Parts: sequence; structure tokens; C-alpha cells
Amino acid sequence: MTFVTKLTLQSGDRAVLDDVVSSISTFVERKGAELKGPHPKPPRTLGVPQYKRTTGEGDGFSSWRYTVYTRTLEIVGHDDVARQVAQRSLPDGVHIEVELEQIRPMGSA
Repeated sequence: MTFVTKLTLQSGDRAVLDDVVSSISTFVERKGAELKGPHPKPPRTLGVPQYKRTTGEGDGFSSWRYTVYTRTLEIVGHDDVARQVAQRSLPDGVHIEVELEQIRPMGSA
């Protein structure tokens, strides 16, 4: 059975995120593993309301707005390479989510 490791990386700093994704891609290719991606998703702009009082009542400041950039990568098979990538130390502000999917060959129960 084959495992597909899906990595979702997010950051508010696009340059740092692209550097991390590039270094992961280079590492995986050097190890000879099959890599799909990176697949960029449209950036999301989020807003957080800010209040002048801790109660959250009354007039507030303008909302704090920030953008989150997302890239996804898939490593097919090569569980050891996927494990090494998932255990890497990442720069502050880069979040990684790891999803593991088991692929069964056609006709197997």
C-alpha cells in the first residue's frame, strides 16, 4: 500500500513561505521521492476587530487586517522522506499541517 503525505503550509509572509516551500521541494527531489506541487491557493485576507475596552463594547479601532498565503505539497510514498520534512524546524510565522492518506491498489479489499 502506498501512502500520500499532504503538506499544507501557511504564512503571512509570502517570501518566507516560498523559501520554505522551495527548500522542501529541493530536499524531496534530491532524495528521489515523487512530489506533486507546490499548489498555491488564493490568498485570504482576514480581519480582526479591535476594541478600546476589554469588554468588547463601545467604539473600537479599525480592524486589524492581514493576509494568509497557503501552499500545498504532496509526497507520494517515501514515508521516511515525508517524516523528515514534517519534523523540520520552520521559521516563526510558518505553520505546517500534515495529512496522511493511504492509497490501496485497485481490486484490493
